[in-house]
Order: sequence, then C-alpha cells, then structure tokens
Amino acid sequence: MTDERIARFEKRRETLKKMSDEQLRSRFWQLCNQVVEPIVGLAKTHTSPSIERAVLLRMGIDSVTTHGVVERVYEAGLLGKGAGHVVLKLSQKTGKDIRGAAALILEDKTVLEGLF
Repeated sequence: MTDERIARFEKRRETLKKMSDEQLRSRFWQLCNQVVEPIVGLAKTHTSPSIERAVLLRMGIDSVTTHGVVERVYEAGLLGKGAGHVVLKLSQKTGKDIRGAAALILEDKTVLEGLF
C-alpha cells in the first residue's frame, strides 16, 4: 500500500475509534443505504416483461397466466410498478388470494383502472 493510502486509512480508523456502538451501527446503515441507492433506483426504472413474469412465477402463478397478466399490466401502463406489486395490491383490494387476483386481471380488463 502507498503511504497516502495508509494515511487515509489511519485517519478513518481514528474517527471510527471514537464512535460508540450506536454511532457505528448508524454509520454502517448509512453507508449501506448509500451503496444500495443506485441499485434501487435502477430497479424502479428498469424492468422487462420477462423479469415480471419471473416474479409472478415465484409468487405461485402458473406460466400461462403470467404471460397474460404481464401483458395486461403492460397495456395498463403499470409495468413500472411491478406486475407482482399490481397483483398483490389487487389481491388486497378485492380480498382474493394471489392466484385469484391474477385470474381477475385476465378476466376483466378494467380491474386495473384506478388501482394506483
């Protein structure tokens, strides 16, 4: 390591030495959030139908249904919300289970209107 790098490390080390456990914990989570923030932002703005189908499959919805649900969610302009989120929100709104909410999306094109 270079002398400059060692000096920077020692400076950070001294600062951290003076912190309490609670301050260290707080600093840790602050740094974690800083690292994850760009990834979360990217995830919020970048998705694809295949990713959304994969999410629905993991929620227990069959493959054929996932294709139709993702297509309806896309047509409604809600794909950016996440197809799984849309199904979950509809499930909560209607009181149906996840599969029932997915089936409802296929049965009724208007069910997604005003969901968000």
